[in-house]
Amino acid sequence: MGVPKPHNVSKTTLVNWVVLAWMLTCSITFGQKMHYEVSFVEPQKHYAEVKLICSGLQGEKNSFELPVWSPGYYKIMDFPKYIVDFQANDDSGKILNWQKTTKSTWEVENGTNSNIEITYRVFANHKSVAESNINEKRAFIMPNTLFMHLAGKIDMSVTIDFSPYGQWQSISTGMQKEDNGTYYAENFDILYDSPVYMGNHNTYDFEHRGKSYHLAVATPEGLKEQEFIGDLKKIMDASTDLMKHVPYDNYCFIMMEAGGGGLEHWNSQAVFTGGTFEFASRENYVDYLNFITHEYFHLYNVKAIRPIELGPFDYSKENYTDMLWVSEGLTVYYEYIIMLRAGLLHPNAALDYLSDSIRRYENIEGKDHMSLSRSSFDIWLNFLNMEENAQETTISYYNKGPIIGLLLDLAIRNGSNNQNSLDDVMRFLYNEYYLKENRGFKKEEFWAISEELAGTPLDEIKDYVETVAQIDYQKYLDYAGLKIDLSELESDSKLVKRSFKIMEMAKPDKKQLAIRKSLLYPSSN
Repeated sequence: MGVPKPHNVSKTTLVNWVVLAWMLTCSITFGQKMHYEVSFVEPQKHYAEVKLICSGLQGEKNSFELPVWSPGYYKIMDFPKYIVDFQANDDSGKILNWQKTTKSTWEVENGTNSNIEITYRVFANHKSVAESNINEKRAFIMPNTLFMHLAGKIDMSVTIDFSPYGQWQSISTGMQKEDNGTYYAENFDILYDSPVYMGNHNTYDFEHRGKSYHLAVATPEGLKEQEFIGDLKKIMDASTDLMKHVPYDNYCFIMMEAGGGGLEHWNSQAVFTGGTFEFASRENYVDYLNFITHEYFHLYNVKAIRPIELGPFDYSKENYTDMLWVSEGLTVYYEYIIMLRAGLLHPNAALDYLSDSIRRYENIEGKDHMSLSRSSFDIWLNFLNMEENAQETTISYYNKGPIIGLLLDLAIRNGSNNQNSLDDVMRFLYNEYYLKENRGFKKEEFWAISEELAGTPLDEIKDYVETVAQIDYQKYLDYAGLKIDLSELESDSKLVKRSFKIMEMAKPDKKQLAIRKSLLYPSSN
């Protein structure tokens, strides 16, 4: 609705017109409400029943959209194919006409009705961290697979009432819960980033440094509650000490039954476990803590610090960026750094993890055919790529990304005489672009601050990102008094496989020792 432009008016009158226009716009937007009710009539058949109550609609037709992918899981999933029995009614119960206009869009002919009710069922029987999964024992809900938004109205707030099935006692989510039991999300971006786990799982609530936490564990056998929560606190402390800020008031750890993978969210993480907390060894437990740390640090690196192409999201199609190696690869690097600083990982173990990344990258033919930036951009083609030629033609930013993180960190420390590090890059990106400007960073901004803090050009490392050039590991490891074993393990007609094991030099000089201590022995600094 437009407001006519006044002529020959004072500044005060003009301001009044602007305020009036803003109020009219707000009255339209704020008058629109979206409330959902979710129930489970036949969970054994893997269905959820969804009711959407819309009020304050504008116009005679309104389109409702469902996302086709999940942020953090870079693959088109086409969730709308699981929607069945869609129906729209006005507030008197009269059935309204509707039609599909795209694979993910339902257009409802509401006419003069500003209040309507939409119902549909959702089939959910795929087990992954990006998809809803329902059975008679529990329900894992990824909201972007269930809840439609008004086309172009992602910023609208939404409320939800869940009706758990049968004897389900627990609902775990990072979403805000109101006093009446209704859940609330400020907008659909937050809703879509707030998974929900319902069933009879164990729950543990605790406070730490003024923040509230909820831990949901589906398979608690062997869980040493106090020790595990204590280790979670150490991880969060090390992350907070790094970033100097906590961007939430409450956070939820959802740890599901046996499965594979995990996914980061603004207010939570949802991860599968090995089906038990009775770990075969200390190393297996540390592996799991690394995993939890990775998903937690994504709270900063990808949710807040993000390539500018990753937000605001377009949930209807791919969102391309060639900087995912920063989001994912540097997060792998920082899971080891944070675990070191938390006192949960030994320096030699951290070097072994980084050596593993180098071995996985260097000992496949794909390193000669795909650059790191290309692996980021083409992830929409190669996510979970199981083709027989995958290792011959592609690489993973999960492997080369942490390598570049290590080289970049060492280059900044060396160039600045150990006054700056990659930590300072991450804090700058967080404070400048997320906290101050509420946006992602541009590629040139990432490299500009990295070079400024290093006090030297970083063209060679950029080349390692943009091309398939052979990496000179020893050049950068020298900065920290480290060395790499390149002894040959085996050879065939295509590839020489080497050990690529990083070790500490016996007699580093003063500068090398200072950098090595600050990197690997933070408690001694």
